[in-house]
Amino acid sequence: MASYVKFKVPKEIAEQAYQSVEMARNTGKIRKGVNETTKAVERATAKLVVIAEDVNPPEIVAFLPLLCEEKNTPYVYVPTKKELGTAAGLKVATAAVAIVEPGNGKDLIKAIADKVEELKKSSGEQ
Repeated sequence: MASYVKFKVPKEIAEQAYQSVEMARNTGKIRKGVNETTKAVERATAKLVVIAEDVNPPEIVAFLPLLCEEKNTPYVYVPTKKELGTAAGLKVATAAVAIVEPGNGKDLIKAIADKVEELKKSSGEQ
């Protein structure tokens, strides 16, 4: 697990995160890449931030979880940047994606955010 990953995300939640990115891409609005994701979080327009776990060097995304917590923006980790890029409709990998307008994925994004909140609490207690 990368040093910036604060909690372990179960496979089914990671799959839902990829699915929510695809839904938002098709029916809403997403921001792709670390720079655009950072701007979306800072402007408080991001509804969910999805961060890849296999980013090298890790410093590229290491600040994102802290920024998301500071701005009360839900975030989730997914295993690969390649799959995240594919879900975002890119032919290349991407380290981070921000869902700005969820479109048809609104309920799914809310469910992911709730599950991630539980994960953060349980990992903080251990």
